[in-house]
Amino acid sequence: MRGNWQNRIGTGHILAAAAAAVPLLVMALVGEHPVDLTPEAHFWPVLLAAGTAAIVAAGLTVAGVRARDGRTILLGTAFSTTTALLAVHGFATPGVVVEVNGVIALAGGASLPVGAGLLALTALPGLRQPRRIAPLLVLQAVLATGVLTLGALALATPTLVPMVPKAGSPPATALLVFGLSCLAVLVHRALRTHALTRRPADLLVVAGCVWLGVSLYSQLQLGPGTAAFYGGHAMELGGIAMIGIPTVLDLARGGASRPLVGDLTAPELVAASEAFLGPRVRSLLVRLVERDSSTAEHTRRVALLAARVGEELKLPAALRRDLAVGGLLHDIGKLSVPLEILRKPGPLDDAEFTEIRRHPEAGRRLLEELGGFPDTVRRLVSDHHERLDGTGYPRGLQSGDLPLETRILTACDVYDALVSDRVYRPAWPAERALALLHEESGSGYDATVVEALARIVKPESGAPSWVAGLAAPEAPGIPGLPGFRRA
Repeated sequence: MRGNWQNRIGTGHILAAAAAAVPLLVMALVGEHPVDLTPEAHFWPVLLAAGTAAIVAAGLTVAGVRARDGRTILLGTAFSTTTALLAVHGFATPGVVVEVNGVIALAGGASLPVGAGLLALTALPGLRQPRRIAPLLVLQAVLATGVLTLGALALATPTLVPMVPKAGSPPATALLVFGLSCLAVLVHRALRTHALTRRPADLLVVAGCVWLGVSLYSQLQLGPGTAAFYGGHAMELGGIAMIGIPTVLDLARGGASRPLVGDLTAPELVAASEAFLGPRVRSLLVRLVERDSSTAEHTRRVALLAARVGEELKLPAALRRDLAVGGLLHDIGKLSVPLEILRKPGPLDDAEFTEIRRHPEAGRRLLEELGGFPDTVRRLVSDHHERLDGTGYPRGLQSGDLPLETRILTACDVYDALVSDRVYRPAWPAERALALLHEESGSGYDATVVEALARIVKPESGAPSWVAGLAAPEAPGIPGLPGFRRA
C-alpha cells in the first residue's frame, strides 16, 4: 500500500496542497489584524492582477478562434470580464484618481463571482464545436466594453453609486455564496480531470480556486483596513496565475483547459497519451512502434475501446485512466517475443505458442522493473488473456479473480484482434466478432461488458466500421479461426 501511495503522490502534489493550505493558515492567523496602507498599495496590485487576467484572456481568445472552440473563447470571456471589473476596481481606489466612492466596493465584490460564474459555464456541450463563434466574440466584447463604460461613467459621478455590497452585509454574504459555489464547480472539474491525468499542474487550478475563494471572503466579509483585505488582492493575482498556468500548457498542446472544462474523453486521453498519461507511457509506446507497428496500432485501439467501455459503464475516473494505460501497454511484453514469431504468416507450432504465452508475465515484469505503475495497470497487463471459466493464460484465473476492468480489457482485446487484418488471417466483420463474444458470454467473457462493447462498436446503417481502413472480407463466413490463439 505504501508503494501505491508513493506512485500516486509526488512532489508536485505536495506543493499544490501546500499552495492551497498556506493562505488559509495565514488568513486565520493574521487576517483580521488592522493595516493602514497608502492608496497606491491598493491601486498597483489590483492593476497588476487586471493586467495578468488581460494577458490570459487575450491568449485564450486567440487560441479559441484558431481552434473554433467555443469553450476556450468563453474562458477568455471570463478572464476579460474579470479584467474589466478589476480595472474599474483599481481606478476607483480613493485618493489616486478619484475620492471616496461606491464604485470600488461594487466592482471589487463582483469581479471574482462574475468571472467564476462564466468559467462555470464552460462545460456546456454546445460550446465544444459551436456552429458560429462570432456571437461568443460579440458577447466578450460587449461585456468588457460595457463594464468599462459603466465604470467610467460611475467614476465621473462617484456619489451616484452607493457603497455596496458592504462587508458582512446580507448582499455581500449572498455574493460570497454564489462566488464560492462557482469556484467549487471549478474545483470539482479540476479534481475529476486530475483523476484521469494525475498531472500535478491540474491541481494548480484547485490551489488557484482556493486562493480566489480566500480573496473573495476577505473582500466581502472583512473589508478594507485589514491584513486579509490587502493580502487578498495579492492572492487574487496568484490565483489568476495558478489557473492560467495549466490553461496555457493545455493550449500549447492544442486543446482547451482540461481542468477548467473537465470533460476529457476516452479518445482524447488515449490520442494524447504523452500529454495526459505521461512521458513514460509514451516512451514505451515508441519502443513498441519501432519494433512492431501493427501491435502498437492494436494496443492504441484496444486502449480507446476499453476507456470508452469504462465511460459506458460509468466507471470512476481513476479506473478509466488505468484502463487507458493498461490498454496501451497490455502487449508491451511482446518486446521480448522474437519478430519471426510475431510476423509468422501461418499457425504457430507448440513451441512458438509457448513463447507467445509468456508476453503477459514479461510485460508485468517490465512495468515492475520500471516502477511507478499502479497495481491495477500491472494486473491488466498480466491478466488480459485470462477467461472467466479458467481456460485463459498465464495463470488460469477464474471469474472470482477477475475484476471488472480486467474483463473489459479482455473483451476489447479479443474484439479488436478479430476485426483487424493480421498476417495469418483477414479481418472479421464486426457482426461476426460480436456474435462470437455474445456466444461465449458467461463462460469466457463478461456479458455486461460485451453488451456495453456492442453498444459502442455496432455500426449503424451506412456508418463506417470500428476499424477504419481495414476492409472486412465480403464472404459471409470464414471457416475456423486459424491462428487466433496468437492474439
